[in-house]
Amino acid sequence: MTEASVLFLRACLALLAMPIYLLSFLGIWEPFCRKIFFPYFLEKFSAVHERKTKKQKQELFRNLPDFTSPSGELKLLEIGTGCGANFQFYPPGCKVTCTDINPNFQRGLSRSMSKNQHLHYEHFLVAAGEDLHEVPSGSVDAVICTLVLCSVHSVNGTLKEVLRVLRPGGAFYFLEHVAADHSSWKYFWQQICYPTWKLVFDGCCLTREIWKNLEQANFSELKLQHISVALPWTPIQPHIIGYAVK
Repeated sequence: MTEASVLFLRACLALLAMPIYLLSFLGIWEPFCRKIFFPYFLEKFSAVHERKTKKQKQELFRNLPDFTSPSGELKLLEIGTGCGANFQFYPPGCKVTCTDINPNFQRGLSRSMSKNQHLHYEHFLVAAGEDLHEVPSGSVDAVICTLVLCSVHSVNGTLKEVLRVLRPGGAFYFLEHVAADHSSWKYFWQQICYPTWKLVFDGCCLTREIWKNLEQANFSELKLQHISVALPWTPIQPHIIGYAVK
């Protein structure tokens, strides 16, 4: 399909979402989205996404104990913890530091913590993925990041911080939605939805090719798989999943 078709259909979608664009223009939408809408939406969406990806996540995190430090501790840092949808997959007794740029997930996060008392929760840091200065270099055994790299300001900047905070031999675990194949209808619809989706869902970008950033980062080993998650009628079905070793 032509670029003109994409632009025309983008304009049609923007007309449908005109009240949100107007609220954004008035400076009302973004604070409302961050404080009320997105935390509510993410908790509901995370429950659906978790059901669709439970087997993949169980398989992904199965080897987390392999990265236990020589001291016998397993220290995890989660970037963009949100409502804590991954806690159930972490091994008992590990120490978890949670970070998120949005401090308004506390209610859902507290519910997840109370359900997952097999973990030791160390800190909650309000921090962007690109700036984890409160976390000492080489201090964690594993970093986890799921459905976050779509909305960070810089994927490369975030991966640079991941490599900094990981100890040598530590691992970075990821599960992210990504751009579809450029010749597919899915990519066509991702292009159409892109501007409105990004506005409504707090900066979420639909067409990032995050696997390329991971391939270019300075990891010593990369295990990456392209999968499709059954989320019909959404533009976020294509995903990547895997882990990388420092």
